[in-house]
Amino acid sequence: MGIPRFDSPDEEIKKWLNHIALICLSEDFQALKRELEKIYHQSQMEDAQLMAFKDALYAFLAQKEDEMLPLTGIN
Repeated sequence: MGIPRFDSPDEEIKKWLNHIALICLSEDFQALKRELEKIYHQSQMEDAQLMAFKDALYAFLAQKEDEMLPLTGIN
């Protein structure tokens, strides 16, 4: 899918928004976000909720991008 550019067609941006919305509504995402919030609160991190959300979303997007990369045969 790749990261959309600012000059991407509307349809590509809509696909990305749909993809992100589905991630954010998933139970796996919510569980990771809650776990990160707990860790970040215990660490007294500033803006723990926001950082947990951003880190969880980044993890899910990176995982999806890794799944889309072609196999290289490197182990």
